Amino acid sequence: MSQFFWPAPFQNVKNINKHAVLDLIRFTPGGVSRAELALRMDLSRAAMTAIVNDLLENNVIRETESRNKQSGRPPIILEINPARGFVIGIDMGATHLTIALTDFSARVVDEIEIPFDITQGPRPCLAQAEALLTELLEKNDMKLSQIMSIGMGVPGPIVSKEGMVVSPPIMPGWDGYPIRKDMESKWNIPVSLNNDAELGALGEWAYGAGRGEEHLAYIKVGSGVGAGLLLNGQIYQGSTGSAGEIGHLTIDENGPLCDCGSTGCLEAVSGGKAIARQAREAVASGHRTLLSSMGPPEELTARDVAAAARRGDLASQQIIAKAGTYLGIAIAGMVNIFNPRVVVVGGGVAQIGDLLLQPIRDTVQRRSLVGAAKTVKINTAVLRRRSSTMGAVVQALSIALHQIAEKKGGDSLP
Repeated sequence: MSQFFWPAPFQNVKNINKHAVLDLIRFTPGGVSRAELALRMDLSRAAMTAIVNDLLENNVIRETESRNKQSGRPPIILEINPARGFVIGIDMGATHLTIALTDFSARVVDEIEIPFDITQGPRPCLAQAEALLTELLEKNDMKLSQIMSIGMGVPGPIVSKEGMVVSPPIMPGWDGYPIRKDMESKWNIPVSLNNDAELGALGEWAYGAGRGEEHLAYIKVGSGVGAGLLLNGQIYQGSTGSAGEIGHLTIDENGPLCDCGSTGCLEAVSGGKAIARQAREAVASGHRTLLSSMGPPEELTARDVAAAARRGDLASQQIIAKAGTYLGIAIAGMVNIFNPRVVVVGGGVAQIGDLLLQPIRDTVQRRSLVGAAKTVKINTAVLRRRSSTMGAVVQALSIALHQIAEKKGGDSLP
């Protein structure tokens, strides 16, 4: 199991094995038996028994009967104990803020999503996140002290060690702001900070369309466009945290101005804001289109374009098909460079479905090398708008579960 899920290095061999076993239990759908754990870890039955007993003593895992239908008595399997505690996942996007409360099995207890503006800057945005978290906890009659850790995603390049973003194209005022330090000082809870597209890849790997895949690319198409890369079972961030900024690949050097200051970026021709802009241009040019009857042109959104396209509006279908083709060009380059087995397309704009996905697939097949194109699967995110939120939950649980596993049995029982 990848060390990516461990919050700190563990020097003791037994500790290393214990944390690897914990991750195998949490990421095996339906739980796993002791015998299978010993086989997969290549450990003796005695060594596995000692590790499992430690985890049972800490109440971080539990025994239960297999749910698979079979003759005879079902075997005893091990799974994460959902009642052991709670964590929070936060997805802070360019235009939305989502906060989810989950138990230790990653089951969503409750969540809240509100419209949001990342360009307000760090202090107003983080204050809004704090207020929304308080609202969510009060709604569920809970206190902050019951939350064991928080995972958070933001739409910018992350310097993981520092817990901040560096030169984020769509986050003015955030460059170098100590996001993680600020949150931990306010909440007195361990916090992890990641790029939202990276968390989308992690969420879909753990619970969605890329479950268990070692080579996966997640493309988040929202107001902007970003990518999260899972290579050899680990998130690839690059030397400065800027890996996956696919939205700023130049698609048309004479194209529209992008928020990053360049022209013709993928984000400027295929992101949600670009789709809305093209809708306004279609109305202004006098095209016959349903978009003309969907309210003031300046208020049109990508969601409006999708709705009109589903109703057969030709102009809207052409806008979406063009966006899908541009996305396909960029993804084909990524397929040729990284050779992922699965590409998951998520984010708000991806909810358009096959109207967007089919042009992507067709373009990738046409432009990718044959060997890579034959093996890659391109799917819509199973978790839909929750991909990044659930990736944040994975990170929060990584902190909480592995910290509990480090303690002596009974030290941290609720």
